[in-house]
Order: sequence, then structure tokens, then C-alpha cells
Amino acid sequence: MKYLEDSNEEEGVADAEYKAQPEMSEMDKMMTESPKTANTGPLAFVVEIVKVGLIALVIILPVRYFLIKPFYVNGASMEPTYYNREYLIIDEISYRFNLPQRGDVIVFRYPEDRSQFFIKRIIGLPGERVVIKNGDVMIYNDENTDAMVLREPYLSDDTKTVIDTDATMAADEYFVLGDNRNESLDSRRFGKLNKKDIIGRTWLRGWPIDRIGILSHYKYDF
Repeated sequence: MKYLEDSNEEEGVADAEYKAQPEMSEMDKMMTESPKTANTGPLAFVVEIVKVGLIALVIILPVRYFLIKPFYVNGASMEPTYYNREYLIIDEISYRFNLPQRGDVIVFRYPEDRSQFFIKRIIGLPGERVVIKNGDVMIYNDENTDAMVLREPYLSDDTKTVIDTDATMAADEYFVLGDNRNESLDSRRFGKLNKKDIIGRTWLRGWPIDRIGILSHYKYDF
């Protein structure tokens, strides 16, 4: 009997100690398990670099090729609005939803050599007639059957619009001029611009530092 009592007491104590231990949580079980061997070799490093590169391409390429595009101003044709070597970001998405407007400064493919990009201001819209005579730029359209002389406060005081011109735009054509009229190769020389050649409108100036900012577009009073 003594043997049996001792045996029961030992079993009782053992059972009590086991029940007093808290049940292991999932986190505890995970911590007590042997960790899997991490793949930290050169191949893993290369795989991670490739992953990061692919993610970057997925994010950057659509933005770069379908939304915005950087350009440098080359030349003096848009002074004093834009100067040579200024860095601009071009908005390419707006014209997917809205038509170009008079006063917009746009980047487009030069019609006579589409590998080159020009920057000019839209003056004449589809269906309008633009006449340049005696230094004045005049617009004829359905709302203004009489000549409407364009007022252009963005031009330098001594700027004169030379080269008499008379051009009527088709449904998808625009008339563009540089703000520096004496130094600009524009619609007075190469003719009307087709909408398909327009890349986008200027949106942001990124350089020089003292001229960084969002760019505005002049709104005419007619």
C-alpha cells in the first residue's frame, strides 16, 4: 500500500505541474520551431534586384511615356516666357480628354522633320482664320466674323510680328507662333500644325532653381 500511495502522489504532482503550464500560442510554436534556411546567396540578391527593377519599370514607364515627359528648351524662340536650356515637364495626358486651347504653350514634332521637337504657343484653332498684317495678329472665327486683334501681354514691348500671313485651319489644324517673333521658326514659315504632331503642353519648370514652378497658360478675353 505504501508503494501505491507514493506512486499516486508522484503521478498527482506530475499532472498538476503539466496543467499549470500555459498552452503554447501559435507565435510560441513558431519561435520554437527550427528556422528554415534563408536563401541569402548571390542568386537571391540578383533575383531581388530584378524584382525591384521590374516594379520600377511598371510604375515609371507609363508615367514617362504616357503622362509626362521632360524636355530642354533649345534656343531663344520663346523668350521671355522660356529661356534656352530651361528644363520643362510636359503634360501629355490633358489632350487625351480636352482639346488644345489658344494660349497653350505646347511641344510638338516639327512637321518637316518629325525627329525634332519644337515649343510654341497656340494662336489659331481648328476652323479659324489667322491673318498677320502690319504687325497685328488677327483672328476670324464663327463668333468674330470681323477681325479680332490678338492682345499678347507675354511678348516683349519691342516685339513685332512680321511676315504677312493668311491661313485658314482645317478641323484638326492649329496655328502656332513663338513668343520671340524675330527668332522663331513657326507657322508663318512651316504652315499649319496637325493635332497628331502635338506631344503635350508645358506643365512644370524644373530648372533653373529660381524659376521652378507650375506653369500657367494665358487666357484671352475672347
